[in-house]
Amino acid sequence: MDLVIDANVLMSMLISGKASYKELTGYFHFILPEFVFVEIEKYKDVIRTKSKLDEPQFNRFAYAVFSNLTILPALLLAEETKEKAEELTKDIDLKDAPYVALALQLDLMLLTNDKILETGLKKKGFRKVMLFEQFLRNA
Repeated sequence: MDLVIDANVLMSMLISGKASYKELTGYFHFILPEFVFVEIEKYKDVIRTKSKLDEPQFNRFAYAVFSNLTILPALLLAEETKEKAEELTKDIDLKDAPYVALALQLDLMLLTNDKILETGLKKKGFRKVMLFEQFLRNA
């Protein structure tokens, strides 16, 4: 099953260091836009510190997680899809537009840990969004 995840889901996985996330990324196909690298780079020190893994352990875990993800470049997104995503996210959080655009473009569910994003998108009629914890309960 293909699903779009946003950066906060990926960061939660990396911080947790849980083997179950390696299994999850092996079972489900998670897709992210290239913008995820901007957010990961911005919070890399926080992610490493909060993971409580030593550097070699963290690197092995992160490699296992990333090796099962697909990161797609922005050039694959249609201009009208990007514009629609920006319209949907402009008064919620515009930095989430790349994730919404990818979900729109691929017609996939977007998983997030951001309750404000999930609620805001649903109020605007965007139904293909789910909180990650709810997904885990149903998986």
